[in-house]
Amino acid sequence: MLLDNIALFLLIVEKGSLAAAGREKGLSPTTVSERLVALEAHYGVGLLNRTTRSISMTEEGRVLFDGAKTVLAEVEDLDTRIRHGAETLSGPIRISAPLDTGRVVISDVIAEFLACHPAITIDLSLSDGYVDIVGRGFDIAVRYGTITDSTLRIRPLGPVRRIVCASPAYLERNGVPAEPQDLLDHNCVLMRFGSGVDNIWHLGSGQNEYVITVRGDRVSDDGGLVRQWALSGYGVAMKSEIDVGPDIKSGKLVEVLEAYRPPPAPLQIMFPPGRAQPRRVRALAREIQRAVTTRLSD
Repeated sequence: MLLDNIALFLLIVEKGSLAAAGREKGLSPTTVSERLVALEAHYGVGLLNRTTRSISMTEEGRVLFDGAKTVLAEVEDLDTRIRHGAETLSGPIRISAPLDTGRVVISDVIAEFLACHPAITIDLSLSDGYVDIVGRGFDIAVRYGTITDSTLRIRPLGPVRRIVCASPAYLERNGVPAEPQDLLDHNCVLMRFGSGVDNIWHLGSGQNEYVITVRGDRVSDDGGLVRQWALSGYGVAMKSEIDVGPDIKSGKLVEVLEAYRPPPAPLQIMFPPGRAQPRRVRALAREIQRAVTTRLSD
C-alpha cells in the first residue's frame, strides 16, 4: 500500500490537483485525500501545501518526488523481468519533443519501438515552448538550444545545422537574397518561443557574422506550421536540417545564403535528475539517438 500511495502522490503532482489524479485513477476525491493523508502520516511530515486553487510541494515533498519515481520504476522493471523474462520491456514512457521534430523523427521511432515492444505504452507531448519535465513527469525530453538547468541529465545528440530556406515559387516571385541584409526586403515566417518572437537572426560567423532583425506577416509557436508556410511560398524560414533536410533534397525548399549559414544549434536528450532510468527508457533513448544520427548523416 505504501508504494501505491507514493505512486498516487506522484500522479497528484504531475496532474496538478487531487481531483485530476482521482479522475485518472478512477478514485473519488475523498479517497485520494485520505490516501495522501495516510502517506503524510507515515512520514510524519506534510508533503503538499494545499489551497482551494492550487497545490505545491513542501521541501519534504520535493525530496520524495525526486527519489520516488526512480524507485517505483525500478520496482516495476524488476516485476517485469520476473514475470515476463529479462528481455521483455513493458510499462509507460512519457516523452516531450519539439513539434516538427516530434512529427518528423520521433513519431517514426515510436512506431518502430512499439512494434518491437508491444507491452510498452508511450505518451508523446509536442511543444516548442519551455516544458518542466520534472514537474510534468516526463521520462525523456528532446530539446534544441543550451540547457540552463544543471540538475537535468543531458545526452548530447550533436550540433544541428540551421538552414535559411524558401520555396522555389517564393524565390521566383521575390528574388533570391544574396547578402544577409537582403532579408530586410523579404517576408519571413517566424517562430514564437513563449512571449518572444525569434526575429533576430544570427548569420555567418567570425568577421562575417551578421545580426539581422527580420520581419514577417506570419508568426506561430508551431514549428511544423512555420515549415508548412515556407513550403506554401509565404516567406523565408530558418529551420533545423532535421526538419527541412528532406524538403531541401526534394527541391520543395531551397537553401539561401549558404555562405552565411547560422551557427548550429545543440540538440540533446534530457532526463530528470535521479539514478538510473528504467531499461525501457534507456532503450527508447538509444533508438532516438540512432534515428537522429542517421538523419544528420543522410
